[in-house]
This record gives sequence, structure tokens and C-alpha cells, in this order.
Amino acid sequence: MKTNSKVQQLFPSAAGGIELFDEFFDSGLEESVSPFLTPDSREWGRHLSLKSSIVAAFLLVISFIFSFLPQYRAFANLSLLLTYFLAGIPALISSIEDIIDLEINIDVLMTLAAFLSVLIGSGREGGLLLVLFSFSGALEGSVRSKAKGAISSLKKLAPQCAYVVQPGGSLVLRSVRDIPRKTLIHVKAGEVIPLDGVVTEGASSVNLVHLTGENLPQTKRVGDEVPAGGRNLDGALTLEVTRLSSDSTLARIIQLITEAQESKPKLQRWLDKVSSTYAMTIIGLAFFFALVFPWILAIPYLGPEGSIYRSLAFLIAASPCALILAIPIAYLSAVSSCAKQGILLKGGVILDALAKCTRIAMDKTGTLTTGELICFSVETDGDEKEMVALAYALERSALHPIAQAISSYAEAQKIDAAAISDFHSVPGYGLEGVYAGKTLRIGHPEWIGYEVKREAGELIAVLQWDKTYALFRFHDQLRKGVRETLQKLRKKWAMKLIMLTGDHFESAELIAREAGIDEVRSDLKPEEKLAFISKYDNLAMVGDGINDAPALARASVGISMGKMGSKTAIDASDIVFLQDNIELLEWLVAKSHGVSHIVKQNLLIALGAIVLATLPALLGWIPLWLAVVLHEGGTVCVGLNALRLLRRN
Repeated sequence: MKTNSKVQQLFPSAAGGIELFDEFFDSGLEESVSPFLTPDSREWGRHLSLKSSIVAAFLLVISFIFSFLPQYRAFANLSLLLTYFLAGIPALISSIEDIIDLEINIDVLMTLAAFLSVLIGSGREGGLLLVLFSFSGALEGSVRSKAKGAISSLKKLAPQCAYVVQPGGSLVLRSVRDIPRKTLIHVKAGEVIPLDGVVTEGASSVNLVHLTGENLPQTKRVGDEVPAGGRNLDGALTLEVTRLSSDSTLARIIQLITEAQESKPKLQRWLDKVSSTYAMTIIGLAFFFALVFPWILAIPYLGPEGSIYRSLAFLIAASPCALILAIPIAYLSAVSSCAKQGILLKGGVILDALAKCTRIAMDKTGTLTTGELICFSVETDGDEKEMVALAYALERSALHPIAQAISSYAEAQKIDAAAISDFHSVPGYGLEGVYAGKTLRIGHPEWIGYEVKREAGELIAVLQWDKTYALFRFHDQLRKGVRETLQKLRKKWAMKLIMLTGDHFESAELIAREAGIDEVRSDLKPEEKLAFISKYDNLAMVGDGINDAPALARASVGISMGKMGSKTAIDASDIVFLQDNIELLEWLVAKSHGVSHIVKQNLLIALGAIVLATLPALLGWIPLWLAVVLHEGGTVCVGLNALRLLRRN
């Protein structure tokens, strides 16, 4: 089956066929990106509800204009009929389904008001109500679709297919969904591990930064466990699958996405709970007023001054559509905006908690620092430039973080790689070659047979050329923009900055001075971090390791790193920086305060629309069309106001 470039961008990991359809059904995206559709149909289907609302609005305007021309009255009625078809039928079908389920909600209330307006000769007012109601619903749907579309790109984090080893030794590409436990799969050098498994053949270095937070490859040999998502660096591996794809790290993140969509703030949950009771009450009052007003106010049942007309105006004006929409659309917009920046929120309610935080505690390694190594020292008993040139020659084609650090060091020193021969990799150990007829090796000190003293948190590689040795020392560095971000948090939001780390005091103090941290707590065990966090309310915690997980779970807001963070830390946190872009932390805090302001504004707009329209409509002071405009106008206003949260700033 052929697919266009748009579908391939949305589902890049699918090999085609069933896998492609599986990804689509799990994505939660709108039908316009369905692989079942042709490219032309797919383009027509994008934002279909919004397009339908716009066309219905155009037809309503046509109907209104031609209603003043007697010779075109039939054309005006036809345009109005098409308006009801485009904007009303979907609402009617949805309302019938709700009634069958014995659920009387705001949608039922609005649909009832719109279609009853036809019975009193106010069909165009009812059409206006349907158009505006359809348009406001399309706005909310568009925001939901954007949020799902931005977050669904997480499927790129891991492959959806794996090479299964057949009895004869041949390889067959299969979807990871169809691979059971104890199946043998083959993972080539440079590929991402698709499923958790145990090595049955081969040896290689595997980067497990997504699980451990340590950007240093681990050697995996026969009998070792290898988790899904790790990158196989230098050798081929055959694995026996130990867990299904549904148990993988990616599956956990997808579950977090679903929770982010379904989680609701406390006020929104209360509004959802009372909406059914409110709708029943308003419908009951509308029928009561329609029956009683002629006896009390001496007015007719029918006509623009009649009780039915006033009751319908009351029914429309009292419907809390804007109030119901005011909160979720604001949080959905914020969640979508954060997703575009690579920030996953487990529900909009997290933003409320973050806006209240006055302290922020941070881990050091992998959080404040990059976790990416730099070479800061070269010790050798030979010529330093020559030894760096030899190391560069071996490492420039490797994928190890140590290799990248050595390459960056040589390039910064403007040292060219030496000309070596017989280069080859020893998977899981290091690299070998020949220079000037003598063996050249670089790798772990244990493999080289070189004893060396390490400082805390320090990484070392040893180069051996004949009887000459060079010792390369590495450490990570402060993340770019961290200091500026933390200073903004202190100055703009008056937040106290705290470092909580298990590292020794000297290393912690050095990074704290560079980052501008107010308070440093070092040499902490996980339970000590938890005890410190437990002493404070309104405290946010940022971490990436398994040892940070208890503190992340206990903090008012837990924030973890998506790339460097362990899966335990990700599960325990409320917010995940998927690209480890902690420099957006101040932006996120500002967004949380912005959401609070937008929600308050929307509540005022929604309540104002109800109060200003309900009593005048009931007393006959405003016509039905104006009640519609005031009501649905308020709904559109809160929608547009909430969409401001989609902006980058």
C-alpha cells in the first residue's frame, strides 16, 4: 500500500500495512490522517467540523439576506435548511445518543433550544445558535487535535518493528506487537533496541541513557539483560525477548499521554458533575415559564412577546456552554503549547500546582549538567599531541560519548588524526589499530591493564601504543542556559533555588556556584532527599535518576528529564522534559501563571454572558437572536481567549 509524505511523517516507524493502521488507531488523531484515505480525501477531511461550521455560517448569511426578497424566499429557506443539515444534524445525532444513554447535558439543552425555535417561527435564530455552537465545538476539537498531534510524535522514540531470527538463520521484519516472549530478535550496530531481552549471542556497547541517566555505554555480553530503547553502538546482538511491547518504556509514556488528556482540574470536575443537574433544571424552568407566564403576566403563548419565545431565549441564555468550555480549553491549549516545546504534562492541573511553588529543588548530574562528556585532562608519558592524534584516529568514527568527547577535544586543539591501519572494533571493550607497525588500543583501563586512581564522578579512558600510555579524563558540564534560567526564576518569580545531590560536596559546590544555586545539600541518599522534600509544601523537584524518584513523587510538582531520565523517574514525575530542555523551565513557570490568568478571565466572561442575557431574555427585553449572540458569543470569546495559550510566549 502506498502512503503520502504526510502519513509517513506522522507514522515514521511503521513498516507499512497492518503496522501503519495500528499506529493510526492508537494515535487518537483526527480521521483526516487515516491511512485508509486517499491523499485528496485526506486533505478534504482536515478540520472537517470547522469547515462545515464556516460553510453553515455562509449559508445562514445567504438565507438572512434573501429573506428580505420575496421572489427569493424559497432560496432563502433552502439555504436555511442546508444550515440546519450541516450544523444541526451532527448535534442532533449526538444529543439522541446522549438521551438514549439517559444523559441530559448541555449539548442536549442547546440542540433542543435550536430545533424548538423553528416551531415558533424563529428558524434563523435557531440556525445562528447551531452555527455558533458548532463553531465553538470545532475550536475545542481543533485544540484537542493539536495536543494529540504534538504528543503522538513520541512514537518516534522507539522502533515499531524488529528483525526476528528464523530457524534457518534468516531474518524477517515483524511488528513488535506480534512478537511474543522468548522470540529471538537481531539488533544491528547503530539500531535502537526494540524490545526488552537477554543477549544470547554477540557483544556490544549499549547506551542506556534513557534509563540510567548516565551517558556512558555499558558492555552487554551473553546472559546480560538489555532494555528496550537503548542504542546498540558497535556490535550485532541476538536477544531473547523477555517482555511484550505493551510493557516497554514507550508504552508507559503513551499511557502518560492518555492520562494527560483525561486529567481535569478540580473546578472542571465539579462543573462536569453538576452540568447534568443544571441542564435538567434549566430545561424544567423553561417549560415551567412557558406554561405559567401567560397566567401571571397576561401574555400569549406564541409570538415574539409570547411565553414560549421568552422561555426559549431564557433556555439559550442560561446554558453554561462558555462556563463549561472556559476551563478545559485553557488547559488543553496549555498542554498543546507545552507539547510543542517538548514538555509532557500529566494533566493541566499540574500547572495550577506549579504556579503556587515558591521553591525549586534540583538534582545535579543529568539535570543541571548535560550528562555529555568533555575531555578536561590528558596525562601521558609520551608526546601529548601525538597521543591525542592517535586517539582521535581511533575514535572519530565511533558512537561512544567518550569518542565524541575525544574528537571534540582534538578538533578544539586543531590536532589532525594520525594515519592508522588495521582498524577494528572490539565490541564491548574498545578499539584497536596499528600505527608505525605497533599495536594501538583505546578503551577501559581494565581491558588495557592499566591501574589508575579515579576521582568521584570521573570517567577515564586509556590509550596504549606499544609501551606508551595516555590517560584521558572526562566529566560532564553545566547545561547551556541553565544559569540564566535559574536567575529568571529567582528574580521574576521569587523562587528559592536548591540543589539536592548524592555527589560529594566539592563537585556539588562547583556546579552550584556556576549555576547560581542558593542552597546545596550533598552526599544525600534517596531517603534523605525524600525527607528534605517532605518538609515543604509548594516545592517543585527536578531530577532524572532512579534515586530521585521518591522525591519526585512526593514533591508538589515533580519534573523529570525524558532523554537522560530513568523510566522510574519519568513514572514518578508530573512533568517530563522530553528533550531535556531544562532551559524552558522559566517559560513553563510563566505559562503556569498565564493559565491561571486566562482561566479567571474566561470565568468572568462566561458568567457575565449568562448574567447579562438571562434575566432580560426572560422579561422579553431582548429578542431571541440577541440572546443567541450573547450566549454563543461568550463561548467563542472564551475559546479565542484560551487559544492565546498556544503561543510560544
